Amino acid sequence: MITTSVKRLPVENGISGWEAISQRSFPVGSLEGNVTADWLIVGAGFAGLSAARRLLQLRPNDKILIVEASEVGKGTSGRNSGFMIDVPHNLSSGEYSSGSADATRLEMAQNRSAIAFAREAAEEYRMSRETFDPAGKINAAATGRGMKLNISFGQSLKGAGEAHTFLDAAEMREITGSDYYLGGVYTPGAVLIQPADYIRDFAAGLSRRVEIFERSPVTALKRDNGTWTAVCPRGSVSAPKVILGVNGHIDDFGHYRGRLMHFYGYASMTAPFSAEEFGRKVSGRDRWALLPADAMGATVRKITSGGLSRIALRTRWTYDTTIALTERRLRAMAEEHRHSLDARFPGLKGIPFDHSWAGRICLSLNHVPAFGEVEEGLYSACCENGLGTVKSTLAGMLAAELATGNTSQHLEEFKTQPQPSRIPPEPFAWLGINAVIRLQELRAGREG
Repeated sequence: MITTSVKRLPVENGISGWEAISQRSFPVGSLEGNVTADWLIVGAGFAGLSAARRLLQLRPNDKILIVEASEVGKGTSGRNSGFMIDVPHNLSSGEYSSGSADATRLEMAQNRSAIAFAREAAEEYRMSRETFDPAGKINAAATGRGMKLNISFGQSLKGAGEAHTFLDAAEMREITGSDYYLGGVYTPGAVLIQPADYIRDFAAGLSRRVEIFERSPVTALKRDNGTWTAVCPRGSVSAPKVILGVNGHIDDFGHYRGRLMHFYGYASMTAPFSAEEFGRKVSGRDRWALLPADAMGATVRKITSGGLSRIALRTRWTYDTTIALTERRLRAMAEEHRHSLDARFPGLKGIPFDHSWAGRICLSLNHVPAFGEVEEGLYSACCENGLGTVKSTLAGMLAAELATGNTSQHLEEFKTQPQPSRIPPEPFAWLGINAVIRLQELRAGREG
């Protein structure tokens, strides 16, 4: 018998603005009693939900069950900035795209496969345009160095034959209402999502054929005579095969320990303000989405619905070995967000933040996922490397294919990847990685 105790469970650090303005469309209960299934999926985020949808396509008659430690849309999947990006987006590198043209094309093909899968789900589950919007995104530059990074990024895209448009300061001002930016690079293939609504709509669509239980954390996972049993606080699930879509928490299940880096990204969302009163001259168009030209800069989005607008801003990063952050840290990060927002939009200085939060991100040193069959009948679709909306979607799809004995071009590509590299032992990793982060943030300057 194999038994693994899960000693740490996910923690929600602050209230995500996306989750706070999201609407629940279906009831989900907690697991009660002991049940059996053909498939157990742990985690109702991008990976877990995508794995379930792919299993429905491959094994439509099988019983599929999902357990989620938190509430659907409340955890990490509902805390990101909502970009489904098709072009390279490597947060481990000084530039988003630093590989060869062939590597760039391969990454884009994989990302676009995941986006196509998500688009089909969005159409089937009737997601609104506000939830799933194929509007593209802009890499915004606020410094001379940022402009050089955008030129380099554009050259990489050109080498791969990809469409992109350079924007000057006047065009950026027309879009955002801000004089802060010197220029930008627009790429049309990204999809903008309201992450909490997307996850909840996806889960609601699946719930007609898949059993989903929330507030049901797995506290132990054991295997006996070819059957896995996941133990939850008020029940258990037994199934011959299990897919773990738990991102960085995979090491709390006993796998990839000493190989994954856990970061926090910090974000705030404003209170709603009048789209008419604070419109084009103050904050530009009703909807826009900016990634920083420097990966350590600020991601900024404006959304508008029913005549009211909000701006969400994410900047600052920390490497942490703990999963619970202090209120003091969240307040300090929110103060930095205030400075960043006011510098960009002085006309919004009177608009407070309604919500500030942190989201946990998992990276590997060599920018590969924690993917594959880690024990007999136990599959990992984890470590999204800073682009969970797309990378976790793809990993969930491919984990389902691997577990059912199917194959595809992308699965064969994934199977040839190395394991995540080992990171230095603590406290050297904490000291070294946080020092690098701080130096990179200082170098980013006004991009942050």
